[in-house]
Parts: sequence; structure tokens; C-alpha cells
Amino acid sequence: MRFGLIIPHRHSYLLPSTFTPSSCFCVNFFPQNHNNNLNLPFPGKGKISCCSKSEVLKSDLMEPEAEDLVVNKSRTLYSPIEPYSTRYLKVSDVHTLYFEQSGKPDGHPVVFLHGGPGGGTSPNNRRFFDPEFYRIILFDQRGAGKSTPHACLEENTTWDLVNDIEKLREHLKIPEWQVFGGSWGSTLALAYSQSHPDKVTGLVLRGIFLLRKKEIDWFYEGGAAAIYPDAWEEFRDLIPENERGSLVDAYHKRLDSDDMETQYAAARAWTKWEMTTAYLLPNNDNIQKAEDDKFSLAFARIENHYFVNKGFFPSDSYLLDNVDKIRHIKTTIVQGRYDVCCPMMSAWDLHKTWPEADLKIVDDAGHSANEPGIAAELVAANEKMKALMG
Repeated sequence: MRFGLIIPHRHSYLLPSTFTPSSCFCVNFFPQNHNNNLNLPFPGKGKISCCSKSEVLKSDLMEPEAEDLVVNKSRTLYSPIEPYSTRYLKVSDVHTLYFEQSGKPDGHPVVFLHGGPGGGTSPNNRRFFDPEFYRIILFDQRGAGKSTPHACLEENTTWDLVNDIEKLREHLKIPEWQVFGGSWGSTLALAYSQSHPDKVTGLVLRGIFLLRKKEIDWFYEGGAAAIYPDAWEEFRDLIPENERGSLVDAYHKRLDSDDMETQYAAARAWTKWEMTTAYLLPNNDNIQKAEDDKFSLAFARIENHYFVNKGFFPSDSYLLDNVDKIRHIKTTIVQGRYDVCCPMMSAWDLHKTWPEADLKIVDDAGHSANEPGIAAELVAANEKMKALMG
């Protein structure tokens, strides 16, 4: 059987609502003679593909003239859409979650798990999915976005969130669904799927974060400073020298302070550090998010809370140790080679443990899902899931 990706002729991965089969052709997902992808098979079915944001696909395409096709990965996302349903779900005596649905009401369900933790969702998150095929479900995790109470750390753990995902699935009467998550969303997607493997039809993961000590140390204790010394010093210098033995702990003290101005100052610095490093080339709009006190407070407080508590996992390698539970699930991992926030070592470690998963390395990208090459691979991964589901 051959699986293919439907792409509008001589354009991008974008599938406009007006496209017709006659205007498209089929590109093999794993062509035998792909001149620009380095396919290095591991034992099992997974492959590694190294991609740039603009590639020439020269393979066994359906049309001979398509050999000179240039895939423009700067136009990968679907057009903006509005949700057809927005509601709230009370998941505990303390927390109420905002959730929304968009796309096709009777389509294949996919749940989007946002990053942070504490980052919340945004309208752009809907655009990774074909709205004519997918029933797109977004929700804000405890304390984040429109969920209440805002920036609350009480009853806020990884396992609370895993249970929330199940409560949402049951509330919506969905038997099983595809799971999509990046950065912390990839952490949560792995934890959820390992807890409920029979409820997951497929996984699309981006910017792998396994919440191990070496990953936290890399980004918050000085490793990434080798690449961003200017931004690092601003982050570090909020903390007095005598407290710099653990910046995560020092920030925790301030983010949990009784004084709101102390919380806000720490939250702005914490958030600015991450937003500055999230793109291969600095994105000023992203950096400006740190000035939004409501956003930065939830982002920094909840993120730091999870990191101080080591993700609430029983061991440092918990997610890798439990891969056998999900080895059967069709999975694509998309990773920017120059991801500073979640360096590629984690995606590599996950792929070595789980060679059946396909690893897509984007050679000219950092961390953000909105970088052109990463966005393109995420859309392509969802298109591949569509083909696999028939």
C-alpha cells in the first residue's frame, strides 16, 4: 500500500478550501529516491529525515513534470478559522478549564496540548489541521489562558492534567483521538498516551522535552548562556549572586512571593528569557509577550512550579522508560536542529528508544512551532495521519 500527501500543484502544503483532486498530485511520504532527505532507517519502521524549510522533491511522483516541484514551506498553515463551540469544564473543586472545538464537528478528533506549562492556547493553533477533516479540540491547562483560577498552582500537577484530558475526552463522548503536542505539550502527550494508550490514534510531537534534570540545567542553569550570553545575563542578574547556585529555586522563591510586584518582575524576566530564545532568529513579537503581565505570570509561575517538582515524575527517565506502552502508536517527531529551549538531544534520545517513530529534523529552525520549516513538517505529519486513517 502506498500512502501519499495531497499537495496543491506547484504550491505549498496549504490545502485551501477550494482545492479539487484534479489540481493536486500525490507525494510519497517515504520515497525511495528522495534526493534531499537523508533517510537512515533504524530497526523498526521509523526513519530520520533532515529537511530545510524549502526543498525540491525529486522522487517517484505521480506526474513526471512534478520533478521540479519546489515546496514553499512558508505557506503551510490552513486559513484562520473560528471555533463552532467554546465552553468551560469544571475538573475539580478548584479548577475550571476553557475548551473549544473547531473544524468538522463529525471529523476525526484531535486534541492540541499547548506548551509551557502555563502557555495557554491561541487561535493560530487551529491552523495546523485540515478543518475539512479534523474535529479540532483546544483547551487551556490548569491556571493557563482562559482557564480559572489564573496562574493557580494548587492541584496542578502532570497527573492532574493527564486526568483532565481524559475528563475532556469523556465529556465530549470521543472514543479515541489523535494527540498533538509541542515542547511541554510533547511531555504531556507522552505522559497521557502512556497512561491511556488505547485512547490514542496517533501522535504528532514537536520540540521534545522529557523534563530531565540535564534539560532543565541546560536552559535554566547556564548551558544555553553559551549561545545567548546577552539575554542570559538579563535573566541571571535579577537574582543576587549568593542565590545563583540554583536559578530555578531562586526564581521559585520570587514567583511564589506574597508581593505581587516581586512576582511580576520575576515572571517578566523568566518569560523574556524563553521568548528570546524560542526562534532561530529572534522574533520581537514573541519577545513582547513577556510584557503582558497576565500571560507571563501564568507562564512563569506554572512552568517554574513544574520544574521545581521535576515534572511530578517518579524518575528522571520516566517517559523514556515507558515507551513500550506506546510503541504501537503511529508517531511523528518534528525537531528543530538549533532548538535552544528543548535541544535536539532529547528528540534523539527518544528516537533511539523508540525507533518506530519517524523523526523529522528541520535543519534551519529553532524551537517555535511557527518557524516555517517546523510548521510545514507539522502540517505534513497531520496529512500523513489522515492518510493512515483512511
